[in-house]
Amino acid sequence: MRKLAIAALSIAVLASASPAPVMAGLGVIDRACRKSDRSAVSPQLCRCIQKVANSSLSHGERRKVAKWFSDPHQAQVMRQSDRPSDEVLWKRYKAFGELAKKRCG
Repeated sequence: MRKLAIAALSIAVLASASPAPVMAGLGVIDRACRKSDRSAVSPQLCRCIQKVANSSLSHGERRKVAKWFSDPHQAQVMRQSDRPSDEVLWKRYKAFGELAKKRCG
């Protein structure tokens, strides 16, 4: 049992030390950004926005916001909603957008 635990720990350490493939780090925001038809989109910009989203939004919020890249009207619906949870998400989204603008250009 002890050997198994040591082997598992060794594998975990080695896995965390080895570099991950570039595409493995793509998140839902990054993918949505890259698929958008905006002229300023670049892989570097989308990666930066994803990093900001990772630190600003929950997993569920990122999934919801990513849908707005292909359907911006849904963001407007969210903004105008009277639901308290939508208001909370909208405020977090606005803060995320400001931080992304500051960090990513």
